[in-house]
Amino acid sequence: MDLHLAGHRALVTASTGGIGAAIARSLAAEGVRVLVQGRSAEAAGRLAAEIGGEALPGDLTSPGAAEDVGRRAAERGVDVLVHNLGPFAEHTWDDATAADWRASYDGNVVSLVRLLQPLLPSLSARGWGRVVTIGSRAATTPLPTMVEYSAAKAAVVNLTSSLAQHLAGTGVTANVVSPGVIATPGLREMFADDPSREASYAPNPAGRLGTPEDVAAAVTFVCSPVADYVNGTELRVDGGISPLA
Repeated sequence: MDLHLAGHRALVTASTGGIGAAIARSLAAEGVRVLVQGRSAEAAGRLAAEIGGEALPGDLTSPGAAEDVGRRAAERGVDVLVHNLGPFAEHTWDDATAADWRASYDGNVVSLVRLLQPLLPSLSARGWGRVVTIGSRAATTPLPTMVEYSAAKAAVVNLTSSLAQHLAGTGVTANVVSPGVIATPGLREMFADDPSREASYAPNPAGRLGTPEDVAAAVTFVCSPVADYVNGTELRVDGGISPLA
């Protein structure tokens, strides 16, 4: 299927590895000029060179950085934003501190708001655009070992739904893609000492862990003009576990 994305420009945050890098590669394969964003200028430059994109490094959680990246993206004619940044940590109610809660909310939610503020006027003025946020299965089935992350991702889903309503009639859509358990390099490291643990992370009808490419395929579709009528929704990429939860 031709997704009609050639010639568009996209900013993919936290795209120097894992799910973000897979999204950047998938969009580039459809002819999108991708701005690769991440904390490491070296890693961003390396992937940008690989896919024919542009590096836009920076720490979106530091003061003023998200607004600066949003302004530079608007100046470059970006009409697709994929906000993949979503730091997480494993904490329970017993050990999560106020600083842990704040860091999770700042990384997952506040960074997105700050990024959008300078970028939304440009998207609306163009009369076409896409905002895709990356949620998590944890938003609807909160994990007791990731309490602040689960709450922050629920806020991302709520924010995106509100944004879709706000943008109604502008030609800009906003949707969430929520992965289940995805076999990122970081997760693979968790299984390095005990590969048998993997089975406990994939209790879904698909019978396997998801891959970054599974998530990237869903994101690329939602970003495309083919998905014009998809708006304000949450697309779960979790192997079918959600209906069973």
